[in-house]
Parts: sequence; C-alpha cells; structure tokens
Amino acid sequence: MTAISAPAAPAAPSLALGRTGTATVLLLPIAIINTIGFILPVLNLARMSFNEALTGGGVREAFTLANWAGLFADSFYVELILNSITVSLGITLATLVVSYPIALYLHRSSGRWRTVLTVLVISPLLTSAVVRTYGWIALLSEQGPIASSIAAVGLTPPRLMFNTTGVVIGLTEILMPYMILSLLAGFGRLDPRVEEAAMTLGAPPAKTFWRVILPLTLPGIALGCLLCFVLAVSSFITPKLLGGGRVFLLATEIYDQAIVTLNWPLAATLSMLVLIIFGAALAAYARVLRAIE
Repeated sequence: MTAISAPAAPAAPSLALGRTGTATVLLLPIAIINTIGFILPVLNLARMSFNEALTGGGVREAFTLANWAGLFADSFYVELILNSITVSLGITLATLVVSYPIALYLHRSSGRWRTVLTVLVISPLLTSAVVRTYGWIALLSEQGPIASSIAAVGLTPPRLMFNTTGVVIGLTEILMPYMILSLLAGFGRLDPRVEEAAMTLGAPPAKTFWRVILPLTLPGIALGCLLCFVLAVSSFITPKLLGGGRVFLLATEIYDQAIVTLNWPLAATLSMLVLIIFGAALAAYARVLRAIE
C-alpha cells in the first residue's frame, strides 16, 4: 500500500520575504507619507528661506543669506526668539508643577475611581483648543468672574488678558492633559514597595519624595517637559487670542510675515528656526535620558 503524502503548505508571505523584506513592506507606507507630508515640505521651506523677498509679496529665486543674517542682526527678532523660548519654558514649568500632583495621585489610585479620573484628564482633549481659549477669554476678561471676585473683596484686579500672563494661564491649562499623560507613561519605574521600604526605614515623607519618588519619575518629567515645550513654542491660536496682538512669539510672527506682510522667505526662515529649536530640545531630552540611566 502506497502512502500518499500531503501537499506542502504554502510558505507564509512574511517568511518568504524575510525579516528585512517584511520590515520594508511594513515601513514603506509611513515612509512615503512622511516623505510627502513632512520631508519634502521642510526641504521646500529650507530652500524658500534663501530666496529674496520683493515688495508687494513677490519672491525672487536666489541663494542669499540675507534673511538669516537680518534675523540675528535685528534686535526685534533676537528679543522675539529669546521671549518665545523663555515664555515656553515658563509655561512648561507651570504645567509640570500643576500636573505632577494630579498624575501622581492618578498613578496611585485604582478601580473605578482611577477610571473616572482618567476620563476627566482626557476629556479636555475632546474639545478644540480654540473653544477652550474662548472660554479663558470669558474667565479672564475685565468683566469676568475672576476680576469680579477680586474686585468684590476691595482689591484692584490685575490685568489678565492681552498680555503674557493670559497666554501663560491659557496654555498651561491647555497643555495639562499632555503633561499628565506623559508623566503617567514615565511612572512605570515607580514601585510602591520602594516607597514603603523608605518609610519603613524611617525616612520622612518629604525625604522619601526627594530621594525616592522624584528620581524614579524623572523619565516621565523629561518626556512631559519635551512635549509641552515643543507644543508651547509652536502654539499659535492661544497666544494670538489671549495675547491680543501684544504678545509677540515665533508662531504669531510667522503668521504675520506669511499672511499679513507676505514676506514668505522671512516666514520660512522663522519656521526653520523653530525646527532648529525643536532639534535642540530633542538633543537635550536625549542627553537627560542618558544621564538618568
């Protein structure tokens, strides 16, 4: 009796392609999208920054460093760059201070209460930043509830809109969900048993926080600070509305140069400068992570 052998099963496509081929196939769509949607526009932006701006919004094809040289020779733009970085760092620090206790409490909570808190943290992201900014305009205006409450106790309410204070308040609240989620993602190294061991050995709560909790949560702090700083530097609508045209930041100036003045080469130069700041922030983040590890 002759045995009939079963037909060989076809090889799986992933095995036929091999690891390199499978990785190439999987990465090809996102590589094409990034090339079309990010790399090519950035290269075009970089090329535009070396063109010459003409009166009336015209652009002459050239290769001049006048835009870059004029950027650092003009005291207005030097102050604009320093002010943008300083304000963004201040917003990042304020966001970290108000978000850290919330993230730590959320990390330690459990059960249904943790679910409720998580929904409350994420829910602001479901609302547009424009709507939330208009909400802050209603709160911070001279006839708003904050100014009225301060005036009701006999004090002179400070000016909370159309200045840097309003921009910092609005962006701090808008960026809080990003900071909290970043902190939670970096709290993986925070083991409650380590805290309990420190408390058992007689460390007071403050010392436990500074010597145990804070070092273990540094990766989350670094990630949250990077994300919020990048978002603060590139934010436009909130500084435009709450600043009232009196707070000059890089994003608002790029808009004015591109849309109002029609100086596209200068707008492209400022945009490339923002990308350079992002690169510096990423390099600082990588260095901090290496120092932590």
